[in-house]
Amino acid sequence: MTVQQSRWKTAGAWMRCDDDPSRLPWRIFWVGFAVRVLYMTLAHGYRIRVIDDHFDFGWEMGRIARALATGYGYADPFNGHSGPTAWNPPLFPLILAGVFKVFGVYTPQSAWVILALNCVFSAAVAPAVYEVAWRCFGRAREGMKIALWSGWLWALYPAAMQFAVRWVWEMSLTAMLFTWAIVLALRIRGVGEQVGTSRAHATRRWVIFGTLWGLIALTNSSLLTFLPACGLWMIWPDVRVRARIGATLRRAALAAVCCLAVLSPWVVRNWLVFHAFVPMRANFGAELFESVLLARGAYPWGTTISLAVRNPEYQLYRQMGEVAYSKRQQARAVAIFRAHPREELRIVGTRFYFFWAGVPHPIEQGFAVELAREANYGFLSLCGLLGLALALRRRVPGAWLFLWAFALPPALYYVLTVQARFRHPLEPLICILGVYLFRSADRTRLFSWQERLREPVEEYPG
Repeated sequence: MTVQQSRWKTAGAWMRCDDDPSRLPWRIFWVGFAVRVLYMTLAHGYRIRVIDDHFDFGWEMGRIARALATGYGYADPFNGHSGPTAWNPPLFPLILAGVFKVFGVYTPQSAWVILALNCVFSAAVAPAVYEVAWRCFGRAREGMKIALWSGWLWALYPAAMQFAVRWVWEMSLTAMLFTWAIVLALRIRGVGEQVGTSRAHATRRWVIFGTLWGLIALTNSSLLTFLPACGLWMIWPDVRVRARIGATLRRAALAAVCCLAVLSPWVVRNWLVFHAFVPMRANFGAELFESVLLARGAYPWGTTISLAVRNPEYQLYRQMGEVAYSKRQQARAVAIFRAHPREELRIVGTRFYFFWAGVPHPIEQGFAVELAREANYGFLSLCGLLGLALALRRRVPGAWLFLWAFALPPALYYVLTVQARFRHPLEPLICILGVYLFRSADRTRLFSWQERLREPVEEYPG
């Protein structure tokens, strides 16, 4: 047995020990997928409430998918026929519409299938978590332990699978795409690569990176705030080397072209339908208006547009069209913010706290349940943030990339609204950094004991 194989065996990996550690541990994926599907099936997570004509079955995305499956096109995000929409990015509604087309609109069979797909997306995060960890923390024994603990924790920890087994929404798909984008960023920069490793696959990696970000934009466009910092971090070592800067910039430009190629059908469709430039979503103004209403506090409840088709605000939305209505609401929001800047800034600060500590829920299942939920949520955030601070202090490769991921995407939610699901794309990184925090504490303790045992014993005469 070689030294490398011995390290793998010591790490306790449930995988082949005769391969390079860059081989993805798909056994973790299959276990995570099986656990999720089994729980979703046995706990009847696919039995979705039928109130408000199945609105809980995907909410606005479910309504759009129903319109697609029944021949109305990409339209009608609420009740009734309100016309074309760009309320949500199209990737997940298109997937859901395909499920509706085959298994029926709002049927239990469709619910089981789409949640099973969510389970695939969620479980596919585990191999990415594993690779991010070993690339950043090393191929030695301790780094491999962090990778294995992180991968298995994501596969088996209930909080990591909650959105996959009950929510018909894009969180699991977004988390998968975003985590694999982090993997691609680390690969392109060469973090975790062996010294002297050829960059023969650099162009292909850039192409995949650009395509992946196009899909992320079509799933959850809020994450695009992270892309410029990520791109700069990736090219930074090469832009300072004259021999590399040209090739690196050409590959980055190729990635940008791939990203735009993925996005262009959606942008062209919006131009043809709305006669306006709508690059991602058309609901920013409407969401902003709801966020600045002082009566709502820091956390708007309910839908942005009323589900009652006779409601005057819904009728106005339908008559004006989505783009014009959103612009109107944005102007009203700006006026309210200017009139009450201090109160609005206080609300933004409250949302910052909610994002990391937990959004309060109505105590429907008892005070103890709600207390445990918030304690678990806040504890994970604290572990992730402390792990990030430790990684920055020790100059762990990739730590600055993680810092930008924690800093930039949440900023939009501080301004608009906040829910627990908005943190989910960051939770794979929180998982890794939390494991790193505790493994570092354990290693420090053992190291101090080892140092004491190694101290020479002084012999005194006499």
